[in-house]
Amino acid sequence: MTELTGQSAIVVGAGHNGLVCALYLARAGYRVQVLEAREEVGGGASTQEFTPGFKVSALAHLSYGLNETVCTELGLKADALGSSSRVDTVALAQDGKHRVLTENRVNGPGVTSADAAAYVRFKEDFRRYARALEPLMLNRPPRLKHMDWTDKKTLGKLGWSLRVGLGAERMSEFLRVFGMNIFDALNEYLDDEHIKGALAVDAVLGHHMGPRTPATVLTYLQRVWGECNGAASVPMGGMGTVSQALLGLARAQGVDIHVGEAVNRILIEDDCAVGVTLQSGAVLRADVVVSNADAQTTFLDLLDVAAQDAQFVHRVSRTRTRGDVARVFLALESLPEVTGLSRHQLAQRLLIAPDMRYVERAFNHAKYGEFSQYPVLEITIPSLVDPALAPEGNHVMSISATFAPYCLKEGWPAGRQTFLDRVMAVLETYLPGIGRRVVASELLVPEDIEARFNLRGGHWHHGELSIDQSFMMRPVHGAAQYDTPVSGLYLCGAAAHPGGGISGVPGRNAARRILSAEGGRP
Repeated sequence: MTELTGQSAIVVGAGHNGLVCALYLARAGYRVQVLEAREEVGGGASTQEFTPGFKVSALAHLSYGLNETVCTELGLKADALGSSSRVDTVALAQDGKHRVLTENRVNGPGVTSADAAAYVRFKEDFRRYARALEPLMLNRPPRLKHMDWTDKKTLGKLGWSLRVGLGAERMSEFLRVFGMNIFDALNEYLDDEHIKGALAVDAVLGHHMGPRTPATVLTYLQRVWGECNGAASVPMGGMGTVSQALLGLARAQGVDIHVGEAVNRILIEDDCAVGVTLQSGAVLRADVVVSNADAQTTFLDLLDVAAQDAQFVHRVSRTRTRGDVARVFLALESLPEVTGLSRHQLAQRLLIAPDMRYVERAFNHAKYGEFSQYPVLEITIPSLVDPALAPEGNHVMSISATFAPYCLKEGWPAGRQTFLDRVMAVLETYLPGIGRRVVASELLVPEDIEARFNLRGGHWHHGELSIDQSFMMRPVHGAAQYDTPVSGLYLCGAAAHPGGGISGVPGRNAARRILSAEGGRP
C-alpha cells in the first residue's frame, strides 16, 4: 500500500456506510484508502455461503434500498443494486387465516373493513410523520447549545417541515405520539390483534425493546423513514450485491480498498488523528481518519483510553450496544407447504408474531438474560426470488430470531442448541414438516455476530436507537455531529446519526461534515 499525502483520508471499515463516505470524499478530490479487517467488503450487508452451495444475506436480509438522495448524488442505478420485486409482509396464523400487509393495504380472512381502513390511515399518518423528519435525517444533527449557522438552518428546516408540511393539527398529533410506545399507538388505530402484532415487530426488531417500551413510536418512525425510500425487496445475489455495487463505484472513482487489513490503532499526534497502524505493523498517515466502526470499538479499542477525557470515555462505555437478535440459516431440500399460502406468498416476508402480547412476552425473557421460549421470527426464503442462492430444487431460509440476548444467563455455549430447538419448534407450529426438510443449518447469536462482523455487542444498529441515543445524542454528547473530541477523526457508521439500516445516510452526512470542516469541493 502507498502512504497517502496531501488532501487524504483513511476510512476504517468497508461496510456500506464506509464505502459511501469514501465515495463522497473521493468525488470531492480526496485520495482515499479504505481498510477492511475481513476478507470481503460490506460487513453485515454481505452475502455468505453457510454450507456448500447455499448462500444467504449475512445480517440484513431485506433491502429497502439506499436512500434516494444518496443514489441520485452517487449515480447508483436500481439494477446495479440487485433490485427485485416488492416483498410484502405475511403475518402467519396457525389456523391458515394469514394477514397480508402491503404498503397501502391489508387483507386476509377475517380482516374487517374497519381495520382495513384503519390500517391505511395508520400507514399514511406515519409516513407523513417520517417524511417530516427528512430535514433532520439528511443533515448534521443540530446542537441545542452553542448552535452555529448550520445547526440553526437545520432546525429551521425541521420546524418548517413539521408546521407547514404537516399542518397545525397533524403537527400536534405528531408531538403527542412521538414519545409514546407502539403498543398504545396501535391500539388507538386498530382492533385486529394479528395486524398489530406484525406492525409492532417493525418497531422493536433489532432492539432491546418490547411494544410497551417507551418511545418505540420513534423506532417505528425510523423504520418507516427507510421504507419511504422504497419498498422492501430481496436483492438478487443477496445483500452483498448492494455492497459490490458501491465497491465498483468506489474503485472507479480511484478509492484504494484493501481487505484483510485490520487496523490496530488510530495514530494521535498533538491531539490530532494523523493515520493508523495496522496489525501487520505497517503505519499509514493521512489528513483525516474516518471510522466506520461502532463507537465503543473506535474510542475504547482503537484509541488510547488513558489519553481521552474520562467523562467522555465513561459516556461511550455506557452506550447500550448489546444485541438481541440471532440469525438462523436453514438449507432446505424442498419448500415447506403452508395452508393458505401460495408459492408466491412464501416468497414474501413471513412473520411469526400473532399479537403484541406475544411480542412483549418474548421480550420479557430478554430482560432477565434469557432467550425467548416463543421467539418472534422474521423469515424469508430468498431462493424463491433468486434460485442461484441454492442448488437446483433446494432452497435457503433466512430467519431473524428475537429475542436472543448478548449476555445469556446460562452462557451461549450451554444455551445455543436449546435456543435453536425452540426456533425450530415455533417454525414447526406454523410451517408443519419444516424440520425434516432441513439438510444443514447455522445459528449466529449476538456474540457470533460480534466476532464475525466486528460489532461490539453484536448489535446490528451499532447501538439502540432509543430517544437518548438518537439525533443530537447519537452516539453520545461530544461525538454526535460526526466529528469527535479528537481533531481529524470522524464517525461515519451506524453509530452516528441517523443510525442503522442500509440507507447510506450516515456515510453521506459524515462526508459532508468532513468537507465542511476540513475543506474540499462540496
